[in-house]
Amino acid sequence: MRIDKWLKVSRIMKRRTISQELAKNQRVEINGKIVKPSKEVNVGDEVSVQFGSRKITVRVLSIEEVKRKKDASAMYEILKEERVESAESEELL
Repeated sequence: MRIDKWLKVSRIMKRRTISQELAKNQRVEINGKIVKPSKEVNVGDEVSVQFGSRKITVRVLSIEEVKRKKDASAMYEILKEERVESAESEELL
């Protein structure tokens, strides 16, 4: 499954278009490598997503085309959540 679709189905991102934009702006990584929206994600991959000043890293536990909202969190395991200083906020200082 494509990373942009997986982020939406797993409910990490609310919309697929947002997932696509994040990947196009080099804010999505799979196993430490920056990826495009079309990159395939596999079970066991570590996915990092930076949005705003927050970065979340998860391990992919399952890949399913459709998942109910209440069950979506079972598709991943949160490994790390952190605050990240963005380049934009550094420029303002």
